[in-house]
Amino acid sequence: MEMKKIRVRGIPAILWGNPSDRLILAAHGSHSSKIDDCIWILAEEAVPIGFQILSFDLPQHGERVYETEPLMPGECVRELQILYAFARERAREISLFGCSMGAYFQLLAFPHTPVRQALFLSPVTDMERLIRNQMESCHITEEMLRQQQRIETGAEPLYFPYYDYVRRHPIAVWPHETHILRGEGDTLCEAAFVRDFAGRFGCSLTEQPGGEHWFHTREELAFFRAWLREKLPASPVECPCRRVKCERHGNCAACRAHHAGTRRPRPCERTRSGR
Repeated sequence: MEMKKIRVRGIPAILWGNPSDRLILAAHGSHSSKIDDCIWILAEEAVPIGFQILSFDLPQHGERVYETEPLMPGECVRELQILYAFARERAREISLFGCSMGAYFQLLAFPHTPVRQALFLSPVTDMERLIRNQMESCHITEEMLRQQQRIETGAEPLYFPYYDYVRRHPIAVWPHETHILRGEGDTLCEAAFVRDFAGRFGCSLTEQPGGEHWFHTREELAFFRAWLREKLPASPVECPCRRVKCERHGNCAACRAHHAGTRRPRPCERTRSGR
């Protein structure tokens, strides 16, 4: 498989596979990188059926571990939008793959952006809940965090600016076709909250019996691979619309959302009716 190391406006990235009209933008999870096991498996399954993969290192990860500025959601959103623009220059159909917090940043970045499909592995669908759980386990109040701005814990440090951004940016819109895989034993992202998210936004949800948040065992990764084979679309969407240069071409969900509330039929509907 061809792998090309690149930089997109300074962001270390990899293009997996040959150029294609179908590209998947992949975002890794915490303490990981653009060559995480799950991204390798994604490339092994998606490239042979015609996709190209674009993965990258989030701040303070991979080739960027030397960075001193703490990872903040707003910066991750900005970088994801830069990478999406880069992908749109090369492919007509953009899909997403996100693992854990990588999925959360994609939820923040792309609620109104044309996306063919989203595949989420152990996604953080409610970051505020996750942070509050960490605060409670460490006996940290919101006022303490506001006053100190940064508090070290036994795990990840807590930052008030991060928490404040999350609180001010709830996930309220997500119109894209989305498939979620989580481990039945995932205690980091509680089942009730992931199921609620899937129900609100019409996502398919698969739970691996005995699986955990971090998919890393042979059994977990084999289950993940089988799930990918089931969910990855084998061929591009056959769109009847003649507007082939439209950024929503082939993405019916984005097209419906864009034309919602208008009295005229969508262009594809006018094409079918001959109008």
